[in-house]
Amino acid sequence: MNFFVFHTCFALGLLWVFATPTSNSDDKPLLGFNHADATRQHALEAQFDSLLQKDHLREWLKQMAAKPHHLGSAYGKENAEFIAAQFRSWGFETTIEEFKVLFPSPRKRFLEMTAPVKITARLMEPEIKEDSTSGLAGQLPIYNAYSMDGDVQGQLVYVNYGVLKDYEVLAEKGIDVKGKIVIARYGVSWRGIKPKVAAEHGAIGCLIYSDPREDGYFQGDTYPKGAWRNEFGAQRGSVVDMPVYPGDPLTPGVGATADARRLSIKEASTLTKIPVLPISYADALPLLRALGGPVAPPEWRGALPLTYHLGSGPATVRLAVQSDWKLVPAYDVIAQIRGSERPDQWIIRGNHHDAWVFGAYDPLSALVALMEEARVVGELFKRGWRPKRTVVYAAWDGEEPGLLGSTEWVEAHDEELKKKAALYINTDSNGRGFLSLSGSHTLEKFINQVARDVRDPETKITVAERLRALRIVKGSPEDRKETKERTDLPIGALGSGSDYTPFLQHLGIASLDLSYGGEGGGGSYHSIYDSFDHYRRFGDPGFDYGIALAQTTGRTVLRCAEAAILPFEFTNFFGAVEKYVQEVTKLADDMREETAQKNGFINDKMLEAVADPTQPFVIPKPESPVPYLNFAPLKNSLVQLQESTKRYEAAISALTTSGRDLAPEAQKSLDEILMDTERALTREAGLPRRPWFKHQIYAPGFYTGYDVKTLPGVREAIEQRNWKEASEQVELVAKTIEQFGQTLDRATAVIKSSAANK
Repeated sequence: MNFFVFHTCFALGLLWVFATPTSNSDDKPLLGFNHADATRQHALEAQFDSLLQKDHLREWLKQMAAKPHHLGSAYGKENAEFIAAQFRSWGFETTIEEFKVLFPSPRKRFLEMTAPVKITARLMEPEIKEDSTSGLAGQLPIYNAYSMDGDVQGQLVYVNYGVLKDYEVLAEKGIDVKGKIVIARYGVSWRGIKPKVAAEHGAIGCLIYSDPREDGYFQGDTYPKGAWRNEFGAQRGSVVDMPVYPGDPLTPGVGATADARRLSIKEASTLTKIPVLPISYADALPLLRALGGPVAPPEWRGALPLTYHLGSGPATVRLAVQSDWKLVPAYDVIAQIRGSERPDQWIIRGNHHDAWVFGAYDPLSALVALMEEARVVGELFKRGWRPKRTVVYAAWDGEEPGLLGSTEWVEAHDEELKKKAALYINTDSNGRGFLSLSGSHTLEKFINQVARDVRDPETKITVAERLRALRIVKGSPEDRKETKERTDLPIGALGSGSDYTPFLQHLGIASLDLSYGGEGGGGSYHSIYDSFDHYRRFGDPGFDYGIALAQTTGRTVLRCAEAAILPFEFTNFFGAVEKYVQEVTKLADDMREETAQKNGFINDKMLEAVADPTQPFVIPKPESPVPYLNFAPLKNSLVQLQESTKRYEAAISALTTSGRDLAPEAQKSLDEILMDTERALTREAGLPRRPWFKHQIYAPGFYTGYDVKTLPGVREAIEQRNWKEASEQVELVAKTIEQFGQTLDRATAVIKSSAANK
């Protein structure tokens, strides 16, 4: 028994102490179902499971990863047509929707250290014999899409991860990046944040490398011996400023159809301001070794065999980037089975099909699970099953450059989606390991029920129990405490980085993002080695977790399609929002205390300087005091939300206890209101300085990119010390929460009115 298995088994023993173990018993109620319907639903899901075949996943993955299939490529189109043909053969009404989007491909990439010695970077990943596709033609070379064109030369500065707090450390050490080229390592933030922050601080160019501490030999054997990134592997990726808006940079807010009105490239606010290039750690090594200046702080040091210095200089580099800025077609595959009772309520399930190169892990590992799930749904349909609601499957194009396919489809169909979309279920990639759960907290209890009904392929316990064990053994102290105290598993809030973003944060459509992983090792991400050969050795060799994903998302789709009432629940949502309000309140309090301590320190140093003028002292600029913000509107809205939640749950509980169902028309009316609850969390004006993002509870951080900022308007105003805006946002978010509660009260009224009329 290995170390991990021992501790997992130990954790499972703890579950009996800290929480009641769960099971997939048919006697357990399902959200949205009465007892008889729940029994039939479990039988349907058992039939669904019996029809899944993992050989299909292997066959499709090998075929679609056989050639490079980036956005605009010939094989990308061929894959879209193949996917559409499969959906048609399974009985789905299927179309391919085409959009015209801006996608720059590289013409010139050049990096040279000009001093203290001259070295030209390799900027390529070699073919290796153990990877049969690594030498194929048609690969996109190592580059960052949407990097601004430029040819610049300057001294080099190491900026750690290149996020805001790293520049604060540099400033404290007297290091200025103005007129310099920065080198940052991947990690902590989304890659597009690094050149964004660098440009704001005056840098003229940005290099991003993969340090072996996070993504290389420090983690384990490198490819092809092991899974991890080898010395020449590099991470391609987009650096478009997605926290402002995702999708086609030239058509913000509208679908990028052939006749759409487009901005000029100069008008597109999401393009970088400086040239950017990703490099391998083999190319980064001589640059970092040539740096002088102060030694980097301990937490800034990676795993390369050198002493990490900050610079600037004496290393000087020349960076040249030039792209072919052109419009290319994006092909979205859209397939549906029309609902028998509520055809205008859509359950949407999506995964992208484009990749940077071969994309076996990202995205095909999850796409083939979606396809097998859809194949079986189609088989059930052919055998006579009819979903109550319409089921829509989507294979998006252009996700990698910036969520292009999904965003343009959502923007092109926004009015219809506002009326019809009940929820969106997203996947992106998949591998061996643990279930990952993120999404709208109105779906938290529902997805917990799904997780309790899927068995882990390796341990044979439920995937919920295995995830609980992981959090108890390896979670933070806070995570461990919460896991032990709760009977269900908290899910993560959604930031950005995948195709749920336009659904949730632009239109207010409740969303989930699901995957398995954590045991396969990294190293292939966005490289030529994200191949079928790599995946079948290290990702999910038996494709067992592909089947587990199909079982998980299949249950999610089937239950949402079949439930008498959409399976939304609101006590967990209230708990999440209450926690977020507590966090922003504490954030302001902590900043007030930290500012007072810092200014007190400055005052003490000033007194010392006056007392002993022989000791030179540079007086740092004191920070303005943090005012006391009035959070009463937010706290009052929470009280109202709690009461609305209690009334709704009491009405649902009474209905369930009575054993009666709402009349069909009442069920439909209730569903329409439940769909509106997530819409109620949006404001048409959107967030400050980024109106595309309309959701007031969840958004990607303006300076984090992927990671979520909850209550973003309030939280980011506090972080940026914009006290006037913080006060305004408190009022606006409070009104949004009140609006949500009023929508919930409408749902309660429908239940009570229908029950009274029986």
